[in-house]
Amino acid sequence: MPIDPETLRQAAKATKVLRVPQQSLSTFGTTTISYYLVTVPVYTELTGESEETVVRRGRVTAERPQIVTPYYLLSMFRGFEHGEEYAGHLMESYGRNSPGLMYSYKNELQETTIVSDPVKTVARRLADDLEQQGERMAAVIQGVDFLWDVSLMKFIFELTVSSVGQNVTELAQSGMLGMDEGLPRAARARIDGMFTAVKRGELHPSELKAELDRWGVFPQYEDRFLDLFRKRR
Repeated sequence: MPIDPETLRQAAKATKVLRVPQQSLSTFGTTTISYYLVTVPVYTELTGESEETVVRRGRVTAERPQIVTPYYLLSMFRGFEHGEEYAGHLMESYGRNSPGLMYSYKNELQETTIVSDPVKTVARRLADDLEQQGERMAAVIQGVDFLWDVSLMKFIFELTVSSVGQNVTELAQSGMLGMDEGLPRAARARIDGMFTAVKRGELHPSELKAELDRWGVFPQYEDRFLDLFRKRR
């Protein structure tokens, strides 16, 4: 069911991150964050005070940040009426091959329970328990029940923003933001890794082909790509 922008904005505004992970998103690998998202049950939100709390426990996996360019984004705005025009605007504003970072996430909701205590009490108890257990990569979020996923996405967005500076610095220090014949070095390395994964049977060739097309470099890799099939005969 569609949600009007004002309702979504209010849900995001009401979200509070009560405990943040004690580490930024990893620059060169995946990051797994456990979360406890507490809400007042939707059936009592209109009445205010409640002696019950909904606790959603899950985890979010943030994939390794991927370096992209405005040209790469041409194929990423599928389903957007003006996606191609916007990607063209980015190319005009920043240059066809200006590197940037793209983050992707996977959410896994593991458990939902109802606790017979007020939401603030439950949140404080969860945060204290995580501190005592030394859980570095765990968060406690107080959100809105019927839009709890919006609350979770707000947390993810804020964590991403706080991590970008460190990620960019580490990528620059490693030389991965540099260009190699019109392609970011990190993209070259990713493509090489995908070729290896296809050879091992860990990745379908169509995914590699799609990545080459997104970068517009299939002609550069065509012989190498076709060799993957010649060697299988």
